[in-house]
Amino acid sequence: MITLSISKINKRKTELIKTNTTADNPVMINGEPIKEVESFVYLGSIIDGQGGSDRDVKARLGKARGAFVMLKKIWSSKEISQRTKLRIFNSNVKSVLLYGCETWRTTETMLGKIQIFVNTCLRRILNIRWTDRIRNEDLWQRADQKPAAQQILRRKWGWIGHTLRKPASSITRQALKWNPQGKRKRGRPRNSWRRDTEAEINRQGKTWSQIERAAQDRVGWRIVVDGLCSPGGS
Repeated sequence: MITLSISKINKRKTELIKTNTTADNPVMINGEPIKEVESFVYLGSIIDGQGGSDRDVKARLGKARGAFVMLKKIWSSKEISQRTKLRIFNSNVKSVLLYGCETWRTTETMLGKIQIFVNTCLRRILNIRWTDRIRNEDLWQRADQKPAAQQILRRKWGWIGHTLRKPASSITRQALKWNPQGKRKRGRPRNSWRRDTEAEINRQGKTWSQIERAAQDRVGWRIVVDGLCSPGGS
């Protein structure tokens, strides 16, 4: 049993996630147990005990779909230009969809679902029927859009650069390099945001130390991000 005696923690607003542990000892605050959960919402994002992003992405898709439906009169309006509609889509729908994407552990299946939703919205805005055959690349060009996977990657590396420019004492910066101690389970390790990030760095022939140094120069960092986020860069 772990007992905490802290007056500033609100027990009713506190939830506990246990990750990769078989320990069942309760954690107590002032003699009362903290509720254990599999996931919880923090700053609008769903934190999963397994470190995955599937629940958060599913929630984001639901919220973005709701935002798109609420604006259906705008999409069908003949008095609003397509250019204006696309600007509204970017600010009111896509911003909801990609909120918190900087820390998503992405998979091909996840990216496919996101792209299908975006393509569906773009076809509606551009008044392209399902019977009209059009390549995805042509659709994105007409809508002045980049593939969702590329946008997520660029936002991720933009956030990493911002974090690496924080003081060394910053908890956020320390978390990027944190290496959990202890033995891991046998078998192939689960894919993670950290492993994806390291793989992207390796494909560019760079090291984490080089990335840290490059991030200190904002102009040079943009060049690094362009390389990491180019179609053939990751």
